[in-house]
Amino acid sequence: MFKLTSKFNPTGDQPQAIAKLIDGLKSGQKHQVLLGVTGSGKTFTMAKIIEHYKKPTLVISHNKTLAAQVYKEFKEFFPKNAVHYFVSYYDYYQPEAYIPHTDTYIEKDSKINQEIDRLRHAATQALISRDDVIIVASVSCIYNLGSPEDYKNLGLQIFENKKISSSELVRGLMRLQYIPDIELKRGCFRKTTDEIEIVAPSAQEVIKIKFKGDKIEKIMQASISDPEELEMKDLKYEKIVETSIFPAKYWVTSDNKIGLAIENIKSELQKHVKHLKKEKKFQEAARLQEKTLQDIEMMRQTGYCHGIENYSRHLDFRKAGEPPYSLLDFFSSKGEFLTIIDESHITVPQLRSMFTGDHSRKSTLVEYGFRLPSAIDNRPLKFPEFQKRTQKTIYTSATPAKYEMEQAGKNGIAEQLIRPTGLLDPTIEIRPTEGQIPHLVENIKARTAKSERVIVTTLTKRMAEDLSEHLAEQGIKVNYLHSEIKTLDRLKIIKDLRLGNYDVLVGVNLLREGLDLPEVSLIAILDADKEGFLRNATTLIQTMGRAARNENGHVIMYADKITKSIDFAVKETQRRRKKQEKYNKENGITPQTIIKEIGNFDLPISQKEIQKYGDGNNEIIFFTNGSRQNAMKQLQKLMDKAIRKMDYETALGLKEQIRKLKSESVV
Repeated sequence: MFKLTSKFNPTGDQPQAIAKLIDGLKSGQKHQVLLGVTGSGKTFTMAKIIEHYKKPTLVISHNKTLAAQVYKEFKEFFPKNAVHYFVSYYDYYQPEAYIPHTDTYIEKDSKINQEIDRLRHAATQALISRDDVIIVASVSCIYNLGSPEDYKNLGLQIFENKKISSSELVRGLMRLQYIPDIELKRGCFRKTTDEIEIVAPSAQEVIKIKFKGDKIEKIMQASISDPEELEMKDLKYEKIVETSIFPAKYWVTSDNKIGLAIENIKSELQKHVKHLKKEKKFQEAARLQEKTLQDIEMMRQTGYCHGIENYSRHLDFRKAGEPPYSLLDFFSSKGEFLTIIDESHITVPQLRSMFTGDHSRKSTLVEYGFRLPSAIDNRPLKFPEFQKRTQKTIYTSATPAKYEMEQAGKNGIAEQLIRPTGLLDPTIEIRPTEGQIPHLVENIKARTAKSERVIVTTLTKRMAEDLSEHLAEQGIKVNYLHSEIKTLDRLKIIKDLRLGNYDVLVGVNLLREGLDLPEVSLIAILDADKEGFLRNATTLIQTMGRAARNENGHVIMYADKITKSIDFAVKETQRRRKKQEKYNKENGITPQTIIKEIGNFDLPISQKEIQKYGDGNNEIIFFTNGSRQNAMKQLQKLMDKAIRKMDYETALGLKEQIRKLKSESVV
């Protein structure tokens, strides 16, 4: 079922960890922990377990960047199997909200990344049609997705000689939310006299259906690996006998169901409007009635409306308070499946917290007449609901939390402290904060002279940006990474660091768990003694672990006092290092930096090249995050700095550059 492809064999602690976890799965143990240090090959261990267990597998990561890296690794391990990527598809998301004390209604505003939406559809379609499926997901997997049964049953079954006219098929496609277009695009169809071409929402295939009268004469299919092939290449079609066409969107339902759902929505509307009027909220009642009736009319005409997910309780015919369908229900429809929670010490708390914030915001919208009460049931799963839907779970982390350890018990923990390449945990140096930046610059230049890379962590986004600007002024190739940078741009930044397009990456909380960067030999942690989430023992151990894939791995913590977190993190790292040194000595192993190919992502990573704005000493260079607007902001900062220093000549030059950029943007 799963065929693992790798030139490596399990070594170090991997064989015993694999054996122990497989035995646990066989004996029916529901919870297990893989306690594995950074660089010990936890992903390879998990791949061996997936190969042996032979069940569909859901891997949950706590952020999109790490999910992308894990996806890439599993894709390389299982090239013949269905490995997919499922994360939130928003590049930007401002949820619908209402602030009572300022009477401010904030309409939902979002920008959907079409490429990620395509990958989500590819994931759910694989779950419907295949058994050898591995999906790497973020916590997006616990959000409302619609019924898997409806998604499957609404699919149009197409086969040769089927009696159906082209106009009937067009009506069916439009009911599934496919859009007619003269161009071939994802989720669209193109009709000619006796032919219909349909591009799947996953954009992995194009179906061409040829009609003869009111009957399907021939069906052809073209597989595509990149959506750009739709425009750039001639498609190669192969004849097929039958196929299924799945909905182009989630929350699509049948005609008979939508009629009944609309009646239920109208009943709820009448009750809630009556309640609001009784509370003397006449404005709220009128607002709710107008908004809901508009949505109902749109659903009646097209089977869909903007924000249809807020009516999903009625469309799914769920009772009030019942949990929504999520990706986990698509997995449950397969029977047995395995859940792996990667970096569980941070992913589990995320899974726990999703419901609370969502419920608070929706309750306010309902109270003030912006949504029906049933909208509250368009929500993420509560943690107990998530637990109920998972079956056998393996938690992986270098620093598993109390919850995972208690769930697994003493017999359910497999340790993986030895790295296959003999690499040791990094050496650690603690230095006072006075003069930290000049000291940091000196160390960065020493590392880059040896073609090694550096990661610097700060406490805030502003600090990350300011430090990046300062390092760039020192002639260092640098970029920053934080949550405001789009998901697919982050992947490009990390790849460019490995390629040497720049030598230093500055970040806040995204440079911690799981990032596989063997070229990085130095980690610098600023303000290490500021106790808190970003500088607790777990975070420090995880951050230091980024240097454990390089034989010259070293950590500098800038701190004026030794906190409890620093003390614990240093002692735990030293404990592990001693055990690793002992193993190497007993087995005659010399530590070697991991050699990891910088392969191409099949995810649609940003294609932005290095961009330059301005000229001379004040040239602004962006390696991936560049835009004319950002360049003008950076030039403005430099101009303000020059004015403060009373260097008016430089300031005037910068002002002229800003003027030029503004005039170019107008053109």
